[in-house]
Amino acid sequence: MSTTATARTAQRRATLGAFVGTAIEWYDFFIFGTAAALVFGKVFYPQIDPASALMASFATFWVGFLARPLGGFIFGHFGDKFGRKNTLIVTLVMMGASTALIGLLPSYAQIGAAAPILLIVLRALQGIAVGGEWGGAVLMATEHASEDRKGRAGAWVQQGSPAGSILATLAFLAVGALPNEAFLSWGWRIPFLLSAVLVIVGFIIRAKVEESGQFLEAKARNEIPRTPVVEVFRTAGGAVVLGVLASILGIAAAYFSNTFLLAWTTGELKMNRQLILNILLVTAVLQFIWQPVAARLAERFGAVRVMMSALVFALVVIIPLFLAILSQNVPFLAVMMVINIVGASTYYALLATLLAEAFPVSVRYTGVSIAYQLCATIVGGSTPLIAQALLGGLGPWGVAGLYAAEVVLTAVGVWAIARRTAGVKAAQPEGAR
Repeated sequence: MSTTATARTAQRRATLGAFVGTAIEWYDFFIFGTAAALVFGKVFYPQIDPASALMASFATFWVGFLARPLGGFIFGHFGDKFGRKNTLIVTLVMMGASTALIGLLPSYAQIGAAAPILLIVLRALQGIAVGGEWGGAVLMATEHASEDRKGRAGAWVQQGSPAGSILATLAFLAVGALPNEAFLSWGWRIPFLLSAVLVIVGFIIRAKVEESGQFLEAKARNEIPRTPVVEVFRTAGGAVVLGVLASILGIAAAYFSNTFLLAWTTGELKMNRQLILNILLVTAVLQFIWQPVAARLAERFGAVRVMMSALVFALVVIIPLFLAILSQNVPFLAVMMVINIVGASTYYALLATLLAEAFPVSVRYTGVSIAYQLCATIVGGSTPLIAQALLGGLGPWGVAGLYAAEVVLTAVGVWAIARRTAGVKAAQPEGAR
């Protein structure tokens, strides 16, 4: 086999391994968000009124995001010191085990306050695992890819999010058809227990992936720092800050739709649970189909131009989207959520490559992980909680204002990080680019 063919095989394996593993991790994270909206308030917080129970459920959901930067620090350190491959296998197994154990947790009625405490602990372990997963998967795909295919490789990592959402929604559609009593007692547990099967599949695929060539080259040149987290803030602290801003909508949008919007429409607005889950499934499928198209558009017109256009589009769509929600008209809501996902997913498809190019290879795992996971802590897990509070205090248009602010801040981050990266590349010698 020629060297070129061998490199392409390694690239395909790396991209597949990154995609499959990330899809499983996001499946685990999304089913928790769906269960937080539909189940956990009733199963783990039945001793308080329904509105407070929902807020407690969303707060538990946020715990996973609070733990994600810790995962970024821990696994970023090991990924930059010892390699991407084995680190990603650990995050995958850790995530699957935590998720499966949630499916086995006794309810509050069975063991009292210990039930929500254990749920919080397992949610924190989920957060630590996913905190080390996404950045490593991005690097595993993009560092194996040739220069002209990095955008597509990064986009396939981003495919893990809609794929995980599709799997999570299908799982809850299946168990959601059960009578309500059966759904709340045992049906909701099935999607969590299925994670154990998915992890076995992901482990087999990831075990065949080779270590990143760029990492091995940096290690051979003794460029691996003793403490990557210190080095990343010393040499690329600005990129971390801008990476946080650039990631806002990519993290917040999923949990706005799959968690807060699901709870709002099926709760206060009393829309049919199965219909809303079907709409979320359609948008996830569309995202999965559209993101590779967005990567191709970026290759033709430039990634930053495509990302900024998509963010402007997402901003314009906010008012008709909220009008559709308030109308409680299912076809109108479905159309607007489909339109909305086009803008959000176009930007999201290109985010991974944008962040990966912002950091030097010696601290890339740590830098990408910290930027993305700090953003997850600040806006990801807090979005359903803050949106629910704004809904009660300022009404629906207060929530719309929150969403618009997230889009604008994201656009600022994308524009600034692109300018910074272009300046760094321009300053490098021709052979080092």
